[in-house]
Amino acid sequence: MLKTGIYVDAENIRLSGGYGMRYDVLVDLANSNNSIMLRANSYLAEDREQTAHDPDYREKLYNYHNILRKCGFKIIKKYVKRFTDADGVVTTKANADMDLAIDALLQSRNLDRIILLTGDGDFLRLVTALQNKGCRVEIIAFKNVSWQLREEADLFISGFLVPGLLPINGEPEGEIWHRGIVVNYNHSRGFGFIQYHQLNRNGLIPETIFFHCSKSSVENPAMVFTNSQNIFEFQISATPKDPDRPEAINIRLLQMDDL
Repeated sequence: MLKTGIYVDAENIRLSGGYGMRYDVLVDLANSNNSIMLRANSYLAEDREQTAHDPDYREKLYNYHNILRKCGFKIIKKYVKRFTDADGVVTTKANADMDLAIDALLQSRNLDRIILLTGDGDFLRLVTALQNKGCRVEIIAFKNVSWQLREEADLFISGFLVPGLLPINGEPEGEIWHRGIVVNYNHSRGFGFIQYHQLNRNGLIPETIFFHCSKSSVENPAMVFTNSQNIFEFQISATPKDPDRPEAINIRLLQMDDL
């Protein structure tokens, strides 16, 4: 059984499309596919000045920390520091990169698989170092992901494509939505196939489903459906003429700018 560690660069994830990410889903992912979660660290920023003077901020922040701890994560805090330049402009900084890198390297001696949540290219050398120590390194991130980091990892997974990891905006209670990418599209006939994933004890299982552009709200489908970087949200329904053949319906483009 693979011993797995999860390391979350929480500020990078929060600012790059992953706000509201569910840590319990990360635990399910780490404990799937013949793996067991041995370490789980989340590196978070805390503004001590705001904590001291803003009760609402303090309550929300500490409640959030408690949720993560209940999921099995250790919280490593990096306190916000303020700097004032010669013009009187105040900037803030709370960078936990060094803490994460050192912890991952030290703890990797007892790990086989590391899931690193960040899109920051500054972790490129960390990925290589962990691989040289014999660990498999998987990257999960949302927006603004370093291409070099993606290519260096043993596996890159878009956080948008991990089922349940990020709630789907506007999803009514009781309705099931999925996210996926188009893997084949015939623009002359207006149909193609979307690949999405299911998450179970065997890990992320890829599935493929048929779709027709008439079941989408996408403008200029020939351009949008042929862009491999686009992610789509959709529901699944039985085809009217063949109940045993499901298809994707209510297809919409995930608007990254809104995240």
